[in-house]
Amino acid sequence: MITHDAMSLSLANILEHYAGLQPDRLAVVCGDTRLTYGQLNAAANQLAHGLTSLGIGPGDHVALSCPNLPYFPLAYFGILKVGAVVVPFNVLLKPREIAYHLRDSDAKALLVFEGTLELPMAQMARAACDEVPECAHLIVMTANPAGPSPVERARTLGQLMQGQPPIFTRHAAKPDDTAVMLYTSGTTGQPKGAELTHLNMVLNAIITRDLMMPVFDNRTEANRVTLITLPLFHSTGQTTQMNAGLYHGFTLVLHPRFDPAAVMETMKRERVTYWVGVPTMYWALLQYVAANKMDVSSIREHLRMCASGGAPMPVEVLRQFEAIFGVRVLEGYGLSETSPVVCFNQLHKPSKPGTVGQPLYAAEIQCVDDEDRPVPIGQHGEVVVRGHCVMKGYYKRPEATADAIRNGWFHTGDIGVFDEDGYLAIVDRKKDMILRGGLNVYPRELEEVLMTHPAVSLVAVVGVPDDRLGEEVKAFIVRKPGSQATEAEIIAWCKEQFAGYKYPRQVEFRESLPVSPTGKLLKRELRTPRA
Repeated sequence: MITHDAMSLSLANILEHYAGLQPDRLAVVCGDTRLTYGQLNAAANQLAHGLTSLGIGPGDHVALSCPNLPYFPLAYFGILKVGAVVVPFNVLLKPREIAYHLRDSDAKALLVFEGTLELPMAQMARAACDEVPECAHLIVMTANPAGPSPVERARTLGQLMQGQPPIFTRHAAKPDDTAVMLYTSGTTGQPKGAELTHLNMVLNAIITRDLMMPVFDNRTEANRVTLITLPLFHSTGQTTQMNAGLYHGFTLVLHPRFDPAAVMETMKRERVTYWVGVPTMYWALLQYVAANKMDVSSIREHLRMCASGGAPMPVEVLRQFEAIFGVRVLEGYGLSETSPVVCFNQLHKPSKPGTVGQPLYAAEIQCVDDEDRPVPIGQHGEVVVRGHCVMKGYYKRPEATADAIRNGWFHTGDIGVFDEDGYLAIVDRKKDMILRGGLNVYPRELEEVLMTHPAVSLVAVVGVPDDRLGEEVKAFIVRKPGSQATEAEIIAWCKEQFAGYKYPRQVEFRESLPVSPTGKLLKRELRTPRA
């Protein structure tokens, strides 16, 4: 009888499995670079040998700072093969922030892309490593694989891999071993490292892949092409596209940054069939198509499925995208701490715009009140999750872990509501809820309605301090091209749409709204008055 402790389960097998089945299948495309599954796996094996030569092995933490380039999956799986933990970093971190993450994660090595003149990643990494001597190895991934290191006291990836054999015996990781440590955005306090196990990550990739099967399972492999514009250092792109895609034999088309023109051209050239974006990306593509009067028929011909996550999708944006591109956009929901996906609108069932669908296999979800008691269907409550997807905990933070995971349930901080069919709608972040004169105002409700106004292209609603009411409701609006709508006109229209305590008393027009590297609207920046 095989006991749980004797079981081996490695996320690295996601790549190895298909590399064994069809090594000549195209795995990664990025510009002119094309790598097969066999080539990608062999390169990851060479890196694994190189890491072993540095003394890095099971349980060690290795940081990875790289945009969406072929280096990312190569390094990711090379680290996993030796039994080490991958610690992906946001590529926009500055030296002080990099040093914090290195120190907090106890990283023994940092693999970093050399960057650009505008973003000298290797130089910033060198400065950070000088502050954290415990991170003994800086490895630079150069744009030219044979090029020299742009910084002192650093090996290049090419040097580390040179002469290493293309075959490596993967470490037999256990299901509960940590595979990946994802740092939360740190909207409250310092960023925390969420420890995700091999079981967390493998099951989430398999279950996500199963969601695609009704569209892709009976089609030729040539039609399995996913465009990745979400950063791979973030959980959504990492699991729903890279890991799930490699498990299912997809070709990963990588974009280092999101650009509407480049995305449209790539979708057409590479015959992309699957894309995942955040709502602001969908909005940007719609604006680009309208401004350029584009014919998207060649893209419609191949595109089979789109998904959205990271933030609630405005219903108007979803409907417009589906109408123009002729494809279903399925909303899902998850967090870094949940591997990430826990809920999804599914292909074989009707979608409900405005919801994130139903819980995935073996992911239990409830909405609870402030006493952690389940609330009735149709009533708002904090979304809590338990099951295979929930993280092991926050690294070195037992108190934060105990606060987040209570009685076996992970508390998301999101406010949600279930309908009678078991579909979950995310109403808002608990911290984004506005308390105006003792009454709860949910910004997303207002945003959904404001998006239907003929002058509104994009909107974010936040609470701002008010001496009398505690908080007042304010709307930040990007107007549609040519619109001259005024603050008074918007407020008057809102008074007709909302109860007296809800409608925004303040409106500010902006040319754009602040977004994070993953495309999420940064409401905290809108709450901070401009200097």
